[in-house]
Amino acid sequence: MTDLDLTTFADIGVFTPADGPDAAEAFYRRWGFVVLRDLVSSELIDELEAECVAAQGGVLAGELDARYGSTKYLDDESKAERFVNYVEHVEELAPALGTTLATPALVELVGRILGPDFWPGRNGVVYQDARPGRESGYTRIGWHADWQAVPHLDIWPGTAFTIHIDGTSPANGYLRVVPGSHLWATPSPFENINNAAVPDGTPPARGYTDAPPPAPMPLGFEKIRGEIPVYVERGDVILHDAYLWHSAARATDDDTMRRHVRGGWHGGDRSLMDRETGFVKNAAR
Repeated sequence: MTDLDLTTFADIGVFTPADGPDAAEAFYRRWGFVVLRDLVSSELIDELEAECVAAQGGVLAGELDARYGSTKYLDDESKAERFVNYVEHVEELAPALGTTLATPALVELVGRILGPDFWPGRNGVVYQDARPGRESGYTRIGWHADWQAVPHLDIWPGTAFTIHIDGTSPANGYLRVVPGSHLWATPSPFENINNAAVPDGTPPARGYTDAPPPAPMPLGFEKIRGEIPVYVERGDVILHDAYLWHSAARATDDDTMRRHVRGGWHGGDRSLMDRETGFVKNAAR
């Protein structure tokens, strides 16, 4: 990984529309992630924030259907009565999100990565308020690669997106990645931190090459040799590969906020998509 410029963490993998799609695509393919800046207007981010905050309030007040709320990723589910960390299927509640995801430069880049017939992720789109503090039931998430959520389905490759309402830093938390790890043949999670059963039909490993990882993926939050922080600004969009090793660092300041909208797309077997819902057939949502 010696050709990755680590001169300044703040600018690693950052590309603007002026850089053109070739450079962003090349960086993504080599390192497994890319940060897209100046892709979404400040006015559109303002609209998206207002719509997501309103949806969050609607879930907390019980004004929206229960399907929009989620506690499955919380460290402390009891706090869900006082605060909402996740709004699921927020694409149904925030029109600005549809406008954002239809941005031509974004559609072109994802089409280059996954092919023009890519299709939406299995869980829809989630608004996440990952703030720390006493009211929050979320702190951080440990090392994983997104394909491990449904390792038995041939929906891969895939890419995830996060649209950042707040910039990130050590104070409010940030994305940790292992650049280039998407190229490894990462063993399937026959052991995992939450003791979830591994589905039948899961292959021994997935990745873009047959090269094994230099060390096992940790089950928690341990330091990994070669990991880097990915810091972003308000309005930035991160794309990261479904095979990329990544985790989230906990905020160091309990009075901060870290909010973003996240989802993804698949480029694998399109026959596995449910035509009515647009999501993966027979996959838990």
